[in-house]
Amino acid sequence: MIPARAGLLLLLSCAPSLVDVRERIPDVFVDMRYAGTDNFLKQPVYNSGRCLLRPAVADRLARAATLLRGQGLRLLVWDCYRPLRVQRKMWAMVPDERYVADPAKGSNHNRGAAVDVTLAEPSGRPLPMPTGHDDFTPAARLDAPASDVARFNRERLRRAMEAVGFAPLATEWWHYADPDATRYDPLDEPL
Repeated sequence: MIPARAGLLLLLSCAPSLVDVRERIPDVFVDMRYAGTDNFLKQPVYNSGRCLLRPAVADRLARAATLLRGQGLRLLVWDCYRPLRVQRKMWAMVPDERYVADPAKGSNHNRGAAVDVTLAEPSGRPLPMPTGHDDFTPAARLDAPASDVARFNRERLRRAMEAVGFAPLATEWWHYADPDATRYDPLDEPL
């Protein structure tokens, strides 16, 4: 017989460290930008277009998707978990913390605890937002001026993400993370 504490530790060690977001949100749209060339690096650095997150983070995102589904909207994700080896590759290409997190510190994407996300129609067509993904200009800030439609959509996304406990990044309207992301270690599991 396994003592209760040992059994709990065994169960926890068998829990998956990452889950595919599509398992939790079947109607999510996934356009992993770093699996193609439509990113600020202009080249693919992922060998897969899967969106993986920590289970608790994926569940949180699923709750946001439910809120937005009630408004006739869907989520479109651009980036999720990023292996540490990819972070190192990105840092070698752009060693500037304004654009890429230093792999020595790790990023919340490396922890599987951050997502780059936008809103879409049920057809998958993205809604107008203040900027595109990975726009590192002041226009990408959460408080930046924008057209009425883009500002409205940015705020709808923000309200839904914050309602389920995600923390926004002030400089990137699309980036949301688990507020306790640093409780997770950076990972280097393949996509």
